[in-house]
Amino acid sequence: MGQEAGAGGKSSSEEPWPVRVVSQKIGAWVARLGWVWIDGQVAQISRRPGASTVFLTLRDPSADLSLTVTTNRDVLDSGAPELREGARVVLHAKPEFYAARGTLSLRADEIRQVGLGELLARLEKLKKLLAAEGLFDRARKRRPPFLPQRIGLVTGRASAAERDVLTNARRRWPAVEFRTVNVAVQGAGAVQQIVDALKVLDADPSIDVIILARGGGGIEDLLPFSDEALCRAVFACRTPVVSAIGHETDTPLVDYVADVRASTPTDAAKRVVPDLTEELRLINQARHRLHRAVHNLVDRESHRIEALRSRPVLARPQVMVEQRAGELTALRQRAERCLTHRLGSAEEDLRHTVARLRALSPAATLDRGYAIVQ
Repeated sequence: MGQEAGAGGKSSSEEPWPVRVVSQKIGAWVARLGWVWIDGQVAQISRRPGASTVFLTLRDPSADLSLTVTTNRDVLDSGAPELREGARVVLHAKPEFYAARGTLSLRADEIRQVGLGELLARLEKLKKLLAAEGLFDRARKRRPPFLPQRIGLVTGRASAAERDVLTNARRRWPAVEFRTVNVAVQGAGAVQQIVDALKVLDADPSIDVIILARGGGGIEDLLPFSDEALCRAVFACRTPVVSAIGHETDTPLVDYVADVRASTPTDAAKRVVPDLTEELRLINQARHRLHRAVHNLVDRESHRIEALRSRPVLARPQVMVEQRAGELTALRQRAERCLTHRLGSAEEDLRHTVARLRALSPAATLDRGYAIVQ
């Protein structure tokens, strides 16, 4: 009785609410939300023969969250008669909380399958949003290594895309190693599986590059590769990511986020792995060019040395001395003549100076008959 009495007011440690009361209150809060329009992806459809009620599992691929939807068969047949798992829908529904089971579900009175035009408009809106946030910037794109030691591959199990990547990569470089993670590539669970696979490979230090590969398909089949959650997961990868989705004309949003966009899975193998035969051919060409260059250099320098050796001055080095010996003798003789002439002139000048000094001497005056009278 105390618990029932306390259920009307606030709960406390002394008067806690029973589980059924909490469940009832949650149901009351949910009921106040009323009817809402909801967008999501159909993960599962359950149509029981003869039953008037259809059960759907509606999933938000960006959050990996799902809710059960109940609706009348007539509502589904009138609004989306061709509805398939993986399709995008907009529905008008009222959230309902079942207190007895503690579960939340939706009751829909209108279901619309998203048409191609509306779907493309949503993708274009998401594309502009991601571009504005910088997820497509070329400046952040990384180039895969020339020769990756190990390649991560995310693709469908036993798919043509897996076969094309592995076959062409090993044909080009037989020693290449792969770590393959098989995932669903379409349908309700595809996005989360691909995101989880990317995280696993990105955390592996032995992986040098990751290839995300899928074969061709319609726009709805390729929808997981335009999902916002997947685009952000690719952007967050520290390992370079190569997108190889569909055919050359297919361009899901993940192509814009990836570091490299390959037109097909085969093209991805060619972009990531070098061709061994071609590389050996280039090495041989480089070796031949180097051999020719060295040979030409040796020949050219040999000819220069031979030309220098054939010069007379190098053939008979003494010729230089012999040619200069005559010049040296002439210069010596010229120097001797100049020196003799200079000495002769200086000697003559000295005699004249001595004669003048003697003529001016007082003794010479007395010798001529003069006397000194005091």
